[in-house]
Amino acid sequence: MDVGFIGLGLMGRPMALNLIKAGHRVHVWSRRRASMQPLLAAGAGDCANAAELAHRASVTISMVADAPDVEQVTLGANGVADGASAGHIHIDMSTIAPAAAQSIAARLAERGIVALDAPVSGGESGAIAGTLTIMVGGDAPAFECVQPLFAAMGKSITRIGDAGAGQVAKACNQILTGVGVAAVAEALNLAAKSGVDAARVREALLGGFAYSRILENHGQRMLDRNFKPGFKAWMHQKDMRIVMEEAHRLGLALPTSAATMQLFNAMAGSGLGEDDSVAMLKLLERMSGGAGE
Repeated sequence: MDVGFIGLGLMGRPMALNLIKAGHRVHVWSRRRASMQPLLAAGAGDCANAAELAHRASVTISMVADAPDVEQVTLGANGVADGASAGHIHIDMSTIAPAAAQSIAARLAERGIVALDAPVSGGESGAIAGTLTIMVGGDAPAFECVQPLFAAMGKSITRIGDAGAGQVAKACNQILTGVGVAAVAEALNLAAKSGVDAARVREALLGGFAYSRILENHGQRMLDRNFKPGFKAWMHQKDMRIVMEEAHRLGLALPTSAATMQLFNAMAGSGLGEDDSVAMLKLLERMSGGAGE
C-alpha cells in the first residue's frame, strides 16, 4: 500500500519505519527536513510538502503535536486536501480534542477525503516495537481498509465509534495514565521519605491489587532515575488540558484529573517539561524539601 507519513518526531519516526519494514511504500514529509533523513535512508520517498505526499499515496498519516498542526497539514496551503484524490483516507494519529477531530473530519469530507482519528498509547518504546494501542474513530469501511497499516504499528487496535470517538478513548487513557504516574510517584516518594527501601515497597505492591503497568514500568524508571523522554511531560500536560476542556464542555466533575493537570503544569513551569512524565517524582521530591534531581 502507498502511504504518506507526516510528522517524524519521537513517535512518528519509528512508526513510519515499521510501515517500511512491513513492506509498504512510504513517502514522507516533515517541516524539519533533518527528521526525514532516517526514513529516506530506509527507502522512503521524499516529498516537498503534504500535498505532494497525498498525490503520491492513497492513504496519509499525520502524527503531530496538536489540533492546529493537524489543521495546517491537512487543510492548510499545500496540505493533504490540496493533493488528495476523491476517496483518499487520512489517518490522524495525533492526540487532539474530540471536537477538533470531528471538525477536521467534516471539512475533509467536503473535499472528498475520509478521515480517521487514531490516537495511540504505548510511548516511544511501543512505537519502536510496533506494539502500540490504537484507538480509532471514523468510517468503518475505511477502518477495515487500513487494517494492514495499523497492524504494522500496533498490537491492540479497536474502532471505538464515529469521528472523534478515538480521541475520547485517548482522553480516558490519559486520565488513567496521568493519575497513575502521579500516584506511583507519590507512593515511591512516601516510601523514600519514610526511610524504607522504595524498591522493596514497589516489589511488594506488584504482587497485590495495587499492581499496574505504570507501577511496573514507570515505577522502575523512577527508581532508576531514568527521566529520558519516551513521552515528554509537556505532552501529557497538553493531553490533560484536552481532558479538562472536554470536562468543561460537558459540565463534568473530574477532580482527580484536575489535580493531576496542576502537577503537570507545575512540571512544565519548573523546567521539567522536556523530561519524561515519570519526572513527576522529581517534582514531588522538590515539593517535599528534597533536591529532586
